[in-house]
Amino acid sequence: MILLENVTKTYSGDKTPALDDVSLHIEPNEFVFLVGKSGAGKSTLIKMITKEEKPDAGKIVIGGIDLEYVKKRYIPNYRRRLGVVFQDFKLLPRRTVYENVAFALEIAGMSGKDIRKTVPKVLELVDLLDQAKKFPAQLSGGQKQRVSIARSVARQPKILIADEPTANLDKLTTEEIIELLKKINDFGTTILVTTHNENIVNSLQKRVITLKDGKVVDDQKRGGIYKLDDVKTPKTQTGRTIRTPGYAMKKKKVMIQ
Repeated sequence: MILLENVTKTYSGDKTPALDDVSLHIEPNEFVFLVGKSGAGKSTLIKMITKEEKPDAGKIVIGGIDLEYVKKRYIPNYRRRLGVVFQDFKLLPRRTVYENVAFALEIAGMSGKDIRKTVPKVLELVDLLDQAKKFPAQLSGGQKQRVSIARSVARQPKILIADEPTANLDKLTTEEIIELLKKINDFGTTILVTTHNENIVNSLQKRVITLKDGKVVDDQKRGGIYKLDDVKTPKTQTGRTIRTPGYAMKKKKVMIQ
């Protein structure tokens, strides 16, 4: 579902790479936490997946699509295959809750009839059907994040990326948002969450991937806990290629329409 093989990225002007020979494989339907201190490479890894940035070296395959072959004009269509939730919500302030979700479907090319069927179902999923006519300014932080999630899952993406989705929320609201993400995961969606919240990571005990200095330094497949200070950055082994077990990388040209 999500495969990175020996991915390296160095930004212009930086002496050290933001991602340094990163290899990982996330299976369909997994719920994965991506953790690490600020500057560890989490945001860069997300940008690799959403194709906001491209690697200097390595391969990235998302949902069977080799991103090397996604041409620039097809990037917007590729991104519509993903669901992305941000910590700052990114809602349209002059549109109601209903209209915010409907707008995402309009962009995706869904018919008006299908939009009218889909939006109420999605708002019911996130427990906001009774707030459909309200504007973002009338909502709490947790409700805004629920709208953001509703907008992201309305197209039924196979992958949902949540980038610090609870960063500005209180403890109770944080728990509610995580429970919602778990529910979406139960429906078969692969979930990737970046977070600094130790409590939610430890309470769920899902898979936890830890980044440090641009490297994957720990990958707890099951029962993962939040730990940063007791893992060491592995030394680079020049000339060695790290392969993801059980997966043979193939070059594949995919046309996104």
